[in-house]
Amino acid sequence: MLNSVTDALRADLTSKLPAAAFRELTEAYLREPRGRYKGADGFLVAPDCTQDVATVVRACSDAGVGIIPYGGGTGLVGGQVMESGPTPVILSLERMTKIRDVFPKENVLVAEAGVILASVQEAADAVDRLFPLSLASEGSARIGGNLSTNAGGVNVLRYGNARDLCLGVEAVMPDGSILNGLSRLRKNNTGYDLRHLLVGAEGTLGVITAASLKLFPKPAGEGAALMAVPDPQAAIDLLALAGDLLGHQVSGFELINRMGLTFLAEVGPEVRAPFDDPPEWMVLIDVGCVAGLDPAQALERLFEAGAERDLVTDGVIAQSGAQRDAFWNIRESIPEANRRIGSVSSHDISVPVGRIPEFISRAQQAIARVDDFRINCFGHVGDGNLHFNIFPVIGNSRADHDHQRSDVKRILHDLAADMEGSISAEHGIGRLKVADLNRYSDPIKLATMRTIKAALDPKGIMNPGAVISA
Repeated sequence: MLNSVTDALRADLTSKLPAAAFRELTEAYLREPRGRYKGADGFLVAPDCTQDVATVVRACSDAGVGIIPYGGGTGLVGGQVMESGPTPVILSLERMTKIRDVFPKENVLVAEAGVILASVQEAADAVDRLFPLSLASEGSARIGGNLSTNAGGVNVLRYGNARDLCLGVEAVMPDGSILNGLSRLRKNNTGYDLRHLLVGAEGTLGVITAASLKLFPKPAGEGAALMAVPDPQAAIDLLALAGDLLGHQVSGFELINRMGLTFLAEVGPEVRAPFDDPPEWMVLIDVGCVAGLDPAQALERLFEAGAERDLVTDGVIAQSGAQRDAFWNIRESIPEANRRIGSVSSHDISVPVGRIPEFISRAQQAIARVDDFRINCFGHVGDGNLHFNIFPVIGNSRADHDHQRSDVKRILHDLAADMEGSISAEHGIGRLKVADLNRYSDPIKLATMRTIKAALDPKGIMNPGAVISA
């Protein structure tokens, strides 16, 4: 049983940490972007070094007080807020913003957990390297949170998830001890790899305070194209063709539905679509080419080969970096338009890539049997991740359909599970999907997870209520 923060704990931490570690608990720390969850209360502490994080965790362990790790607050499954229960310590990593080391010749960068993702990218760029993790919230998301949720984003097809971009972690464990695991090694078979236990654990097994990250050489040339496709099956066939023609040079392959452009036209953000009459389905293809290969020519070859096979009906190839950025701006603005419209239910699912067309067809039919909705289906189709989001028709609000939300989610998650997929492709479990994890996971997996949690965090202080139910 956890305890609420007491005056004694506040006094203890105040005596051990500098005054700068304490700040006002504003509304921003108690809400998540979709407005589904709101934290009740908390004692906000923002250390600026690993030793001070350890001091906080040790004091909370002694007092039996829960800890909510807080990064950039951009998580979409409620992992950063606790609606009820004993008042926790909210442990913000926002002051841990040092780039500790950069090793360009080794393609390694060591960053503290509070470094904003865009700043990691900029630090890599400063030494002519690439850190490829990229997502819409990169201007505010922090690398510790990215690792804790095993974030995905738009470049997973080529570079992998956050887990694949991490060589080692430094972390404070639930008893306040410090795991010194900032390895720069690519090969290290000395027992259990604890980095992979902490990455994706959403702060339930410890607090990541720093990480060794993989860098990559920058592509010699980059390009993008928007290509209209007849249907999702054509998109999957075009993806395979792109792999055959361009291999690992394909960095991103995004599926976009006309509904996404309709939402942008309705509520913004204002973007300029390249098609006068937007097609029902289109793909955004991004390439990073080796020296000697022109990206625009490579994409033109793909377009011609796709057209010959009736996989592409129209397309626009970026003729400049600015036009490439404009294409990506369309894709990255869609989630904000979704937020402004207000979804009845949003879903972050994955299925085997070859079954994406089947999922979309079956899901559309199943949702139509519930009610008249608007569906915005888009996502990282290159790695099997779809955001299949349900919206009210014009004239209705999401509140009009609150009574149907759980049914809609259940239908789509059942379908994903039936098709050997996942109910959480890249956003994590947080608090939003704890019941779903219990429902759809293998029983042995769940039992093993609970065993690990009990062994590492026997007092249950680390992000209580997230990922694993009590």
